[in-house]
Amino acid sequence: MQLTVWTYEGPPHMGAIRIAASMQDVHCVLHAPQGDSYADLLFTMIARSAKRPPVTYTSFQARDMGADTAELVRKTLRETVDRFQPQALLVGEACTGELLQDQPAALAQGMGFDCPVVPLELPAFTRKEQWGASETFHQLVRTLLRGQPPRARDPAAEGRRPRANLLGATALGFRCRDDIAEVTKLLDGAGVDVNLSAPAGASPEDLRRIPEADFNICLYPEIAQSTCAWLERMFKQPWVKTVPIGVGATRDFLREVGEVAGIDTSAAIAAGRTRLPWFSRSVDSTYLTGKRVFIFGDASHVIAAARIATEELGFEVVGLGSYSREFARELRTAAERYGVEALISDDYLEVESAVLELAPELVLGTQMERHIAKRAGIPCAVISSPVHVQDFPARYAPQMGFEGANVIFDTWVHPLMMGLEEHLITMFREDEEFHDEAVASHLGSGRVSSSSAETAARPAATAEPTMSADDMGAEAALVWESEAERELKKIPFFVRGKARRNTERFAAERGVARITVETLYDAKAYFGR
Repeated sequence: MQLTVWTYEGPPHMGAIRIAASMQDVHCVLHAPQGDSYADLLFTMIARSAKRPPVTYTSFQARDMGADTAELVRKTLRETVDRFQPQALLVGEACTGELLQDQPAALAQGMGFDCPVVPLELPAFTRKEQWGASETFHQLVRTLLRGQPPRARDPAAEGRRPRANLLGATALGFRCRDDIAEVTKLLDGAGVDVNLSAPAGASPEDLRRIPEADFNICLYPEIAQSTCAWLERMFKQPWVKTVPIGVGATRDFLREVGEVAGIDTSAAIAAGRTRLPWFSRSVDSTYLTGKRVFIFGDASHVIAAARIATEELGFEVVGLGSYSREFARELRTAAERYGVEALISDDYLEVESAVLELAPELVLGTQMERHIAKRAGIPCAVISSPVHVQDFPARYAPQMGFEGANVIFDTWVHPLMMGLEEHLITMFREDEEFHDEAVASHLGSGRVSSSSAETAARPAATAEPTMSADDMGAEAALVWESEAERELKKIPFFVRGKARRNTERFAAERGVARITVETLYDAKAYFGR
């Protein structure tokens, strides 16, 4: 563990809370100190949930440490079951509670509750939130399906359409609500019914119906991959592994559904309607073609985004990474395809250093990358959790399926177009028609505003040379001449920082103390070879 002011993932018990908050009639009891209830704000304030998550804390205090904290656990468990009457009870420990070694799950199993008790082993000092969510969902499914035998399934013989389970969507996930709706439409068009979606929206009784489906669809591997693998092993249920984010991936998804379900999905693929392919070909290439992009987030969204960026939008991936350590192998394989090295890290400062070094023209990431890109003056779009309140929209905004591809196109291209507009406004700021003091064109070009006339009457001020921030503290700081500074401002703002750094590096290596317009263009020619 490390002290940080921002983190991509919380501890594993946050993952357990996400599963409980996603479901109906499930309650989670955590052995945790007073103050750990901060997690409630993530659901009520960030995700705008209408009710607080179904979690109860033992809330021990410092004075309890010398007493019998195990009795506090029993008291909390009894009161929770009596009050909420859950169909399933999740029991685990938060970080500090783990140190007390009270074994709350074992205590709960020995108390004779009528509902199933799911013990959670959540190593707070070695694992994190996504692993905790995956493990909690896995253990919940295993507990509820214990004793059920595998069953034979033949949709054609039973006179029905194939049935699928959609697994992996959770509270606090990125656009999960709309993804489920979009994928359900896709499957219906392909002739497949949805048996259930879990954990989001499901109850323990629903989970007991998982074996009734013919196959499973792993929509979010970070949450559902281990559960899908276990269901295949124990209940002979095959599973679809393709995540349908992007036009190409959605078509691949439908093909894989056809193979697993034994049906022809070619008509559904042909019927798919999305504007992304045509828009990406028809839009001004200034916005898209060859744009250098850096991608960071959870593994599934990063891998999907890299494919969309290169195959469907004509971007160049210059950096790729994730905080999902459990999927490092898949990320490195994806990175190799684009000729880059995967950055596997949960340190936002390391990610920021990579962004500043690569100086991309677009950043695709989490809420943290949005902040990093804003400070660096780089356009950014959010593609993955963790996110802030604005990325839980009221409107329909899926990432998956053909409609998701439309949403992605708008989301990614908009910051590039706005960036170009800002650059054009800056570039023409000194033009006689567009400068700040110019009067409206319909009033006549010969008129000048009073403030402009006053400015013209005053002698022109000489711009003071500025000192490079990169060389502050050096013995002989580089000095930019005013003409060179003005020329530098003509460069688009989202690559201006890189141009400044390259010019200063070029000048420093050659012992040039004053940077002129000629130095700027010499550096451009040198680094553009």
